[in-house]
Amino acid sequence: MTAIDVRSPRDSQLVGRLPASTTPEVSAALTTARSAWPGWAAAPAAERGAAVREAAASVRARADDLAAILEQETGRPLSSAREGVLAGASTLDQYAELGPVHRGRSLLGSAVDFMVPEPRGVVVALTPWNDPVAVACGLLGAALVTGNVVVHKPSERCPHTGLLLADVLAPSFPAGVLQTLVGDGEIGAALVGSPGVDLVAHVGSTATGRSIARASSAKLLLENGGNDPLLVDDDVDPVWAAEQAALGAFTNAGQLCTSVERIYVHEAIAPVFLDALCAKALEWNGDPQPLVDTRHRDFVHEQVADAVSFGARALTGGVVPSGPGAYYPATVLADCSADMRIMREETFGPIAPVQLVSSFDEGLAAACSGEYGLAATVLTASMEHAQVAWRALPVGTVKVNAVFGGAPGGAAQPRGASGTGFGYGPELLDEMTTTKVVHLGVPTGRS
Repeated sequence: MTAIDVRSPRDSQLVGRLPASTTPEVSAALTTARSAWPGWAAAPAAERGAAVREAAASVRARADDLAAILEQETGRPLSSAREGVLAGASTLDQYAELGPVHRGRSLLGSAVDFMVPEPRGVVVALTPWNDPVAVACGLLGAALVTGNVVVHKPSERCPHTGLLLADVLAPSFPAGVLQTLVGDGEIGAALVGSPGVDLVAHVGSTATGRSIARASSAKLLLENGGNDPLLVDDDVDPVWAAEQAALGAFTNAGQLCTSVERIYVHEAIAPVFLDALCAKALEWNGDPQPLVDTRHRDFVHEQVADAVSFGARALTGGVVPSGPGAYYPATVLADCSADMRIMREETFGPIAPVQLVSSFDEGLAAACSGEYGLAATVLTASMEHAQVAWRALPVGTVKVNAVFGGAPGGAAQPRGASGTGFGYGPELLDEMTTTKVVHLGVPTGRS
């Protein structure tokens, strides 16, 4: 790839063209990073925290500019894009506070043993297009505040956003501590396969995550794809449950890492639930958001068409609209079954595929199936069912009675094909550091 063309998913107009980084530039960036690391690692923790705090203020000051280019490249509505940018600034502030108090442990006996967290070194961060500023700020903030240096490659679907973020962040740090390259998978592969990389942090597809695992000998921090289930018990209000399902499936056109991807609803409340879910889908379609590009829309529609060909019914949506842009309607699919691709694979679009179950246990067993282990949601009025579900679901995050939300600074640790390692919270600082154990004894044999 010699150049990156980005077209607006709203009207297909050219947003801009950028030269892609080259393999020699990859080597140069990593060499520069390695040279910058000793000085940055030796900087006092409070100094590093102050730099990250300054970077957070810069992101806030340029929030409108970042949101505007993010909207142009990804189609995310301006208000939502700005929320994502401000979330990124808040995350930087969080790590600016947590970094300087990140500490080890000690044991006192006849000698002293202490465990010291140290930076890993050169971090390669590969970030996605669906929430590019917030995700990048989390990974970069945690890496930098703990004394690592970073080479960042944003998704080729939002390179202008990535470069603007680099312009905003880089002045807060010494030269070489934070660098940004743009390009497609070829540049990403060159980065992760290079010797001298100490940690690779990736948020994106499972296929890319597996390629990274094969190519890199570095410490890996991976948040890959998900196929998050929503289990609806028969003792909840079906209209409220449908509102939760719509929120989980249609927010950001279904392009969130923890979007609801498959729904299991008890047959006793299914008719009311489906009617309410269709009504909510029509509301979402009144103010549609495009998918990131037509290539991704084709993939989403392919999964919908496959489900219909095997017996699913499109109660709403399911048709590619005419006109420019990468729009796809919020779609409700009934009569889905476990063998359909739409229930087995990540779709990453505004699709709500529904499978009926005859009992909570049947639904839980279905929700526990599959190779992914990112997150799951359970809607139930039964404390017993909630307890059984969160213990049984083989995922990193279980949400009970809310498809989104969580405590500030919450952590997440995916399982299975969804990745490995903590991606958020104070625990991310542990991932970005390695522990040195020091045994401090007292010399003997001399008077």
